[in-house]
Amino acid sequence: MGRLSVNLCGIQLDNPVIPASGTFGYGYEYAELYDINCLGTFSFKGTTKQPRFGNPTPRIAECTAGMINAVGLQNPGVEKVISEELPKLKECFHKPVMANVSGFSIEEYAHTCEKLDKEEQVGWLEVNVSCPNVHGGGMSFGTDPKAAAEVTAAVKKVTTKPVIVKLSPNVTDIVSIAKACEDAGADGISLINTMLGMRIDLRTKKPVIANKMGGFSGSAIFPVAVRMVYQVANAVSVPVVGMGGVTTAEDVVEMMLAGATAVEIGAANLVNPFTCRDIIEQLPAVMDKYGINTLQEIIGGAK
Repeated sequence: MGRLSVNLCGIQLDNPVIPASGTFGYGYEYAELYDINCLGTFSFKGTTKQPRFGNPTPRIAECTAGMINAVGLQNPGVEKVISEELPKLKECFHKPVMANVSGFSIEEYAHTCEKLDKEEQVGWLEVNVSCPNVHGGGMSFGTDPKAAAEVTAAVKKVTTKPVIVKLSPNVTDIVSIAKACEDAGADGISLINTMLGMRIDLRTKKPVIANKMGGFSGSAIFPVAVRMVYQVANAVSVPVVGMGGVTTAEDVVEMMLAGATAVEIGAANLVNPFTCRDIIEQLPAVMDKYGINTLQEIIGGAK
């Protein structure tokens, strides 16, 4: 094991850097730019039972130190992900991949997870109960401890691989939801997903995004993410995957000190597609600067 290596739910990662779902496609798009096997792993595009076209356009709005998106889980559906996307992924990525799953009912979550659990390339199931930009879907599950626990339990019944539940920051008490998921069998907790945001065009006097509101991400939300990761990591005994506004190697170290075992990077990939590669390359120098021997030893070090 190297200095950067961490263990996430029983699977060893060469480093803790993970491109976040929705910002890295199914991997092969980025493989045209660099060897993506340098990554710890990555979380592929959010997958649902049925194909989804997504929300109407415009879907993106720029913000100071971030962006708002309301893509709406556009994806080809789990059957095509398995038959078309995963074979292409296997040609360019030779490590276990994280499968991100969304749904609009408990039965849908269980169906999609059961399908993906059987795929050799899938190492973890990241169950997104927190997407704030789909009508009648993820947000309602992720804002209620009982509902989040029900999804977790249903998925655990039909899967054998580690289940990491991805939580929404758009709640009053993130800890109670994380603990409910842990009690229901979650092998890990992933947080935070995007915050709920909105922009209004001064010329048209209408919302910029067709969906009116969407997920706010980018460096502006980093302090909120660090706070929530810290709270959850100190309340649960399962690993935490931290994300939200991470843009530098220093941010990765800070997130791990807050309690994250691994760190996902989202919006920054859309600004610079080499961000994750560059952060991995810069981590050893940052570790030397702050007297860190291995990353594993600093997890949850901020007390």
